[in-house]
Amino acid sequence: MQNDMARRVAAEFFGTFWLTFGGCGAAVLAATFPAVGIGLLGVALAFGLTVLTMAYAVGHISGGHFNPAVTVGLWSAGRCANKHVLPYIVAQVIGAILAAGVLWLIASGKPGWVPGGFAANGYGDLSPGKYGLGSCIIMELVMTFFFLFVIIGTTSKGAASGFAGIPIGLALTLIHLVSIPVTNTSVNPARSTGPALFAGTEYIGQLWLFWIAPIAGAAVAGALSRWMYESEALVETIVVEEHRTA
Repeated sequence: MQNDMARRVAAEFFGTFWLTFGGCGAAVLAATFPAVGIGLLGVALAFGLTVLTMAYAVGHISGGHFNPAVTVGLWSAGRCANKHVLPYIVAQVIGAILAAGVLWLIASGKPGWVPGGFAANGYGDLSPGKYGLGSCIIMELVMTFFFLFVIIGTTSKGAASGFAGIPIGLALTLIHLVSIPVTNTSVNPARSTGPALFAGTEYIGQLWLFWIAPIAGAAVAGALSRWMYESEALVETIVVEEHRTA
């Protein structure tokens, strides 16, 4: 039992490390690199690819959350055991912080490098597009809600087996394409925490939003999905029984 939990926690640690390092690394190191800058589309794809690759690498061990909001949302949906919630979240936050630290060490090796926001999230003056607090709260709530809706739907009974990583990765890509200008895209409290610790006190002071809004959106999606997919399972059972008695 202890070995199983250790494996699960390690999977969440490495998955969140890769998500933070790969996604934020694309923003910090490659997005504006002269001549070959990958821009907003490239950063969005980078985040989606980190989830896609780790979903197949370790998703079968821990469920592939890599995100405290996902863990809470799946718990709300009845898809994550109580005993896994806190260990998963701790592993996710540690993974994100260490990934941001490694990224800082690499990026600071360039002469004249200026960290700027270091791929952190923010609202108001710290928003890439200078969007206000209300806009940023709504964006994070809506984007995380639909992210969980996709995750739960594509991993539910009746969904195509073995392919969930693809729509989940594409959903995260789409989320970044829409919300990078507004909040620099969080939908993941751990991903927000790691870079903020290296970006400065002003970003740390805004972290509350990128914990509360994603978790709230995820919890609502989980509760709604529990109702939707319980109904789907009931309909499926009725159809099967009718077929057997026909």
